[in-house]
Amino acid sequence: MLTPDDVSAMLRQASLRVTKPRLAVVAAVDKLPHADTESVIAAVRAELPHVSHQAVYDSLHTLSDLGVLRRIQPAGSVARYETRVGDNHHHLVCRSCGAVADADCAIGETLCLTPSNTHGFRIDEAEVVYWGLCPRCADGDASPPP
Repeated sequence: MLTPDDVSAMLRQASLRVTKPRLAVVAAVDKLPHADTESVIAAVRAELPHVSHQAVYDSLHTLSDLGVLRRIQPAGSVARYETRVGDNHHHLVCRSCGAVADADCAIGETLCLTPSNTHGFRIDEAEVVYWGLCPRCADGDASPPP
């Protein structure tokens, strides 16, 4: 978990002013990895009841653009946010409930992470999404993820 001092330092390193809404947005995303926008808004409003939707949207957009947060959007899903940035990890997504979990890159020989032809692109990241059923859904528990 990030401390308020950690978040302040991250914002300053990205040349951003340290504001209560930005602090609250990063804290909410840190507490709720892979949260969608509505979940982030609810968490921020629990701390700052009068913050506007637009302030949270703007913060998410700015923080993602500057690399403070990572925005992911698995096919067919809304945008989700996480504080785990700066590495090339991947995600597991449940086809049933939509739960998302981090998956570190495989070690050793990995298939399909190096394209057969780069077409002149300078590749700096590979994104892999693993699809399937989370343990709860595979066991037949249809209740929402925690």
